[in-house]
Amino acid sequence: MAPALKFLALSLPVVARAAATSRDVHYDPIDYVDQLIGSSNGGNVFPGATVPYGMAKAVADTDSGSNQGGFTLDGSPVTGFSVLHDSGTGGSPSLGNFPLFPYASCKNNDVDLCDFPKKTRAQHGTFKNDSVVATPGYFGITLDSGPKVEMTATHHAALFKFTFNGAKDGDKPLILQDLTDLSNSRQDNGTISVDPQTGRIKGNAVFVASFSQGMYKAYFCTDFKGPKIADSGIFADSRASTKVHDLKISRSINGYPLPGGAFVRFADNHTPVYARVGVSLISEDQACSNAENEIPNFDFNKHSREARDAWKSKLINIKVETEGVDESFVKNFYSGIYRTMVNPQNYTGENPLWNDGEPYFDSFYCIWDLFRSQLPFLTILDPSAVSQMIRSLISTYENDGWLPDCRMSLSRGYTQGGSNADNVLADAYLKGLEGGIDWAKGYEAVKKDAEVEPFDWCCHGRGGIDSWKELGYIPVQDFDYKGFGTLTRSLSRTLEYAYNDFAISQIAGRMGKKDEQQKYLSSSRNWENLYRAEQKSSFENGTDTGFSGFFQPKYLNQTWGYQDPLKCSNLDSKSVCSLQNSGPETFESSIWEYGFFVPHDQALLVTLYGGPDAFCRRLDYLHDQGITYIGNEPAFLTVFQYHYAGRPALSAKRSHFYIPRFFQPTPAGLPGNDDSGAMGSFVAFSMMGLFPNPGQDVYLITPPYFSSVSIKHPITGKTAKIRNVNFDASYNDIYIQSATLDGKPYTKNWIDHSFFTEGKELVLTLGKNESSWGTAVGDLPPSLGRYSGYNQTYSKRWSVPGVI
Repeated sequence: MAPALKFLALSLPVVARAAATSRDVHYDPIDYVDQLIGSSNGGNVFPGATVPYGMAKAVADTDSGSNQGGFTLDGSPVTGFSVLHDSGTGGSPSLGNFPLFPYASCKNNDVDLCDFPKKTRAQHGTFKNDSVVATPGYFGITLDSGPKVEMTATHHAALFKFTFNGAKDGDKPLILQDLTDLSNSRQDNGTISVDPQTGRIKGNAVFVASFSQGMYKAYFCTDFKGPKIADSGIFADSRASTKVHDLKISRSINGYPLPGGAFVRFADNHTPVYARVGVSLISEDQACSNAENEIPNFDFNKHSREARDAWKSKLINIKVETEGVDESFVKNFYSGIYRTMVNPQNYTGENPLWNDGEPYFDSFYCIWDLFRSQLPFLTILDPSAVSQMIRSLISTYENDGWLPDCRMSLSRGYTQGGSNADNVLADAYLKGLEGGIDWAKGYEAVKKDAEVEPFDWCCHGRGGIDSWKELGYIPVQDFDYKGFGTLTRSLSRTLEYAYNDFAISQIAGRMGKKDEQQKYLSSSRNWENLYRAEQKSSFENGTDTGFSGFFQPKYLNQTWGYQDPLKCSNLDSKSVCSLQNSGPETFESSIWEYGFFVPHDQALLVTLYGGPDAFCRRLDYLHDQGITYIGNEPAFLTVFQYHYAGRPALSAKRSHFYIPRFFQPTPAGLPGNDDSGAMGSFVAFSMMGLFPNPGQDVYLITPPYFSSVSIKHPITGKTAKIRNVNFDASYNDIYIQSATLDGKPYTKNWIDHSFFTEGKELVLTLGKNESSWGTAVGDLPPSLGRYSGYNQTYSKRWSVPGVI
C-alpha cells in the first residue's frame, strides 16, 4: 500500500560509483546492513531491534507525521520507546503500544513536575541524528536531555538499557510506561498496575488496528534490574501519585485518549537501569512468561549478540563478490534483503482467536504489495519460513472462512484489489514448497475465492462474482446484492481477478485437475473484455501521447465507460486513488500502468500493442515520461517486461535507470514506503539479476550488479551461482552477449526455480552493446497466448548507450 503522498527521489544525489580499493573475502553481511535506510522521506521503515519475523520490535517512537514504523530521522522528537511495530506501511501508524520514557529526574524530585503525557514529554525527547546507532538486533539513541537508551530483542520480549548521563547526585531517575500507541487509538478500560515492592508493571488495553475495521487487545509485562527502587505509582493525565498503584482508565470524551500509566523511580542515578518488556496478545501472564523465558538474566550483550547471529544465519546464505564495487551498492543490497524479514511477523502461540496447532503469521500488510517480489524472494532465501506463512494463510482460511488479502493485529485488513493470496499459494506450489503444507486445503481455499462471494468483500475474497461469471468483467457501479464493499476499482479488479484465476489454474493443472485448469484458464482471459483498441491518451494540455489501445471500464449493459488513462498516474497530483467511495476504477495506479498488468499473457498483450518494437516504445514512454511511480509495487514488473518483447538488454538498462537513482543507502533513500520489505526485495532481486514473475515459475535474467552472486539453498544445501564475465563496476557493460548454464550454452532469457534448489551455475558474458542473446521467440518466457509478429531471431545488434 503506497503512502498518501508520493516522494520522488530524483532530487537525491546519485551515489558515487568509486571502486573499492580492497577485497574482503570473509566479510560479514551484517556489516553492510543499514537499518536507517527509509527512516525519512516517507519510507516508514522499522529501523529498530528485532529478530527475523519477531513479534518484539523495539525502537524509539517519534512525534512525526510519518512514524508508521515508529522512528524517523526527520527532526521529530522522541515520545517513547515501545516494543510492538510494523514496518514500511502506509495508512495510519500501526502498533507502538505501551511506550517507556526516561527522566534523569523530575524537577525538585517531585513526580508531579515530570511531564507524563506524550504531547508534553516530547519536549524532552529531542536528539542529534549522529547519536543514533542501529545494527541488526540493536538500536541506541541519546536524548539531548541526558538519557542514553539502548535496546535489543528476542522473539516476544525486548531488553532496554537506560544510562543517565550527566545525572546529579541525589536525583532519582524515573521511567514511566503508558497506555498509548502510535495512532492514539486506545479504547476504554485500559488497565495498568505497578508492584511497589518489585517495580513490575503489567497492563493491557484495546486498540484499533491500522488499515482495517478491527480492534485488538495487547498485554505487556515490564521488570526492572539495576538500582534500588525508590518508589512507584501511577499517573492520570498530567498528575501522578506514589500512593496509588493501580489504574483503570477510559478513553475520555474529547477524541484523544486520556494519558495514563505507571512509573518507577530509582534511588541511584549512576547505575544503568535495565527494563525487560514482554508482550503478548493472550494475557499479562503470558507476557511475563515470554519475558522470563527468553530474557532470564537481563544479559544485554548476550541477547544483542544472539539477535545479530539470528540475522547473520539468514543473510549469510547470499554472498556477493564485493571487489571493485562501491560499498554503497553492497549496503543497498544487504539492507534490502534484511528488510524482507522484518514483516510478516510470527505470532505463533499468540493468536487468541484460534489455536489449531498451525503456525500463525500476522502483519501481511498487504499481500497486494507482498506477492510481487517480497514473498518470492523469501521463497529463495528462507523457504521454511514461507511454508509456515502458507500454512498460516490456509489456517486463517479454515478458521476465518477466507484467505486474507491484508491482515494485521489479528484483524482483517482491507482488500486492495484481487484475492492475491491466490498468487502467493500458486508461486509457492509451483516452486515445490512443502514443509507440512496441506495443498489440498490450499486449493480449496483459492477455489473458494473464485467461486463464492463473501458478505463483506471489503476485507477478503472477491466482490462481483456474478458479474464476473456472466459478463466476464467487473462493471462500473455493479449491481451486487450478495456482498458488500467499496464499488470502485472495477478495472483494476478485473485485471487482478484474471491473474488470480490464472494462478488457480496453475495449481489445478499441477494437481491433475484438467477440467478445472481449463475453466480458470478461460476466465483468466477476461482481461481482454476491457481492452479498447481505439482508445487514445492525452495529457492535460491536450497533447496526444501518440499511443492508442488502452483498457477502459464498462457498465453492466456492456457499454463503455471512460477513465483518463493518465488518471492516478505519477503525473496526476489531483486525484485520490485509494479506497474512498468516490475512488476511480483503478487502485493506486493508472490505466497506463495497469495496461501492462497481464503477467500471464504478455505475448497477446505485445501483439495488441502493435508488436515488440511498439511494446518497448510504450514501456519506455511509461518510464521516461514519469507516468509510473517506482515507489509503488505495480511498477516493479514493468521494469523487466522488455524480456517478453525479446529485448532483455532493455530490462537491464531500465534496472540501472532506477538503481541507485531512486534507491540509495541513505535515510531518504526510498522513493515510497517500504511496504513490509517490498521495496527491499525489489532492490535485492534487481541487483541479484533474477526478477520473478510472481505466481509463475519464472525468473527474468539480467546481469547482477556484482561480478558474482552465490545463493545457498537452506533446505537442499546446494549453492546456485551467477557469474559475470567482463564485469564492469562502472555499469557501462551491462548487456548479455552469451550465457552458459552448468557449462552448456544457454539462450533463454529466463530461468526456473530449479536453478536454486539444484545449485546450478549461470555464467553471463557481458558487453557494451545489446546482442541477439535471449531475443529469439523460443527464448522468451512462457505466455498463455502465442508470440506473433517477432522475427525468429534478431540479427541486428542495437547500440544502447551505457548507463552512468
